[in-house]
Amino acid sequence: MTQIILNGLFVGSFYALIALGYSMVYGIIKLLNFAHGDIFMFGAYIGMTCLTVIPGIGSLGIGAIAIVLLISALLTGATGVLIETLAYRPLRSAPRLSVLITAVGMSFLLEYGVRQIWGPDPQPWPQAGRLTEAANWPAGLQWGAQRIDILGGSLTGAQLVLMALAVVLMAVLALYIGKTREGRAMRAIALDKRAATLMGINVNATISRVFFIGSALAGVAGVMHGAYYSSITFLMGFLLGLKAFTAAVIGGIGNLYGAMLGGLTLGLLEAFGTAWFGGEWKDVFAFVFLIAFLTLRPTGILGERVVERM
Repeated sequence: MTQIILNGLFVGSFYALIALGYSMVYGIIKLLNFAHGDIFMFGAYIGMTCLTVIPGIGSLGIGAIAIVLLISALLTGATGVLIETLAYRPLRSAPRLSVLITAVGMSFLLEYGVRQIWGPDPQPWPQAGRLTEAANWPAGLQWGAQRIDILGGSLTGAQLVLMALAVVLMAVLALYIGKTREGRAMRAIALDKRAATLMGINVNATISRVFFIGSALAGVAGVMHGAYYSSITFLMGFLLGLKAFTAAVIGGIGNLYGAMLGGLTLGLLEAFGTAWFGGEWKDVFAFVFLIAFLTLRPTGILGERVVERM
C-alpha cells in the first residue's frame, strides 16, 4: 500500500505542475487553454535540443538538468505569452466558444509544428540529461538511481529530487500569488476585471504574466518528464494535458491549491487503478472516477459555486 501511495504522489506531482497553468488561466480570464498540455510537450523538446546542441553540457552531470530547466522555462513562458497575445487577447470579448476553438487550434499548431521540426518518431532523451542511470550522476550523487526506503515503500533518488523540485515550485508560486503585489493584481482581476482596471492595474500585462508563469511551469514539467522517462513524442502533451485538466477540475478549477490537490489525487487514483486492475485500465479508472466525482460535487474539492451576473 505504501509503495502504491508513493508512486501515485510521484506521478501526481507532474500533473499538479501542469494543472497549475490550467487553473491560473481559468481563474483569471475563464479560458480553458487546451494548448497548455502541448506547451508541456514543447518544453520537453526544448530540453532535448539544449542537451544536444550546447557544447560541453554533458560534462556537467546534474548541473545540465538545472541549466536546461531554466532555458526551457524561459522559452515556454515566452511561448505562452506569444500565444496569449496573438491568439487569445483579440478574442477576449468574443463568445467563449470562439476562444475555446482557438485554443484547440493552437494545440494542433504546436503538436504538428513540433512534428515538422523534430519528426514524428519518439525521440530518445540525451544520455547526459537522464536521471535514471547512476553513471550520469556526479561523484557523491550516485544515489540518484538507487532506491531509498520510505515507510515500507521505496523511491529512487531521482524521483525524490523531482518531487522535491515540484513541491518547491508550487510553494514559491503560492507565496508569489499570496504575498506579492503582482499576485494581488492577479487575484483582483480574477474577482473583477473592470474594477481592477479602474484601480490602475495593467490588465494585459498581468494576464501575460499569468501565461508566462503557467507555461514556464509546464516547460519545467516537460523537462522533468523527459529526464526521468528518457523518451518523448510530439503527441505526449495531449493525454498528459487532458489528465492535468482533469486534475484541475477535480481540485476545483481556478483554485491554486485545488490544482495541487487535484494533481496528487489523480496520481493516487492512477496508482491504485494500476495496482487493482492493471496498467491498461488506469486511465479508464481515473476518468470514471472523475465522472462519478463531478456528479456528486461539480465544483471540485476546493471549488466554490459562482453565480455569473449578466
